[in-house]
Amino acid sequence: MKLVFAGTPEVAVPALDALIASERHEVAAVVTRPDAPAGRGRRLVASPVAQRAEEAGIEVLKPAKPRDEDFLARLREIAPDCCPVVAYGALLPQVALDVPAHGWVNLHFSLLPAWRGAAPVQHAVMAGDEITGASTFLIEQGLDSGPVYGTVTEEVRPTDTSGDLLTRLALAGSGLLVATMDGIEDGSLKAVPQPADGVTLAPKLTVEDAEIDWATPALRIDRVVRGCTPAPGAWTVFRGERLKIVQAALVADRADLAPGELSPAKNNVCVGSGSHAVELLWVQPQGKKPMRGADWARGVRIAPGERVGASDVG
Repeated sequence: MKLVFAGTPEVAVPALDALIASERHEVAAVVTRPDAPAGRGRRLVASPVAQRAEEAGIEVLKPAKPRDEDFLARLREIAPDCCPVVAYGALLPQVALDVPAHGWVNLHFSLLPAWRGAAPVQHAVMAGDEITGASTFLIEQGLDSGPVYGTVTEEVRPTDTSGDLLTRLALAGSGLLVATMDGIEDGSLKAVPQPADGVTLAPKLTVEDAEIDWATPALRIDRVVRGCTPAPGAWTVFRGERLKIVQAALVADRADLAPGELSPAKNNVCVGSGSHAVELLWVQPQGKKPMRGADWARGVRIAPGERVGASDVG
């Protein structure tokens, strides 16, 4: 089939690579978000998908909005058979959805209908899911509600961050997306409507969602830290400034600390929670680079009974 691939971030690149390598399909063009400011100089930088497409000599389309007439006209000129999508980042209007004969097929990083929305992997980690996966489905106007072509499953490991898990799903999902294109082309694959039961939502995580509540159980805190890594980054407050918690570990045999209470030792620093203690393995103070928790604790000279948490502000 002739394909127009839509995607923007790094996580979409493995799928683009897999489609380019496929002998059965031609990636005629790529649709991606416009160049965005990045780095200290805030220079405009092309998306990872745009950069990869340009390296491969593929035409790149960067509409400000996918309903722009110039974009729609070019899409009709290319006349793709199907438009595979991975993390494009903009809502597609019906007028665009109607162009390819086989529609737009999205690779979504959950086992639909679970975790519909922008942050399925983060929510799966934060919810403590043991199994997740990826799904390909036909895009319609509802939020990730279209009929499903296929799925792959992936185990959520006890130490997985959302970044770790997303990296594995991006690779597994790229194979699923190519297999879906193959099945659509030869007619062997038919999309199946999603069940009405089991729908959960995964909205984009805000900075507020990533604040740690030390009164919750340690297991919940561990999931928030892992689910919010690398973005938006779990955090708390210490002496009126934000402290990012980069990596933590459960200390099951210690329950003597009040929620948020810090306990520094020679080689570690622990914090009390609503259950047992949590060790701060890596932290990042405001305006500084990540550092080992024990090194941070030595530098700030924690007083007896001193705490982290919202009550510390001001």
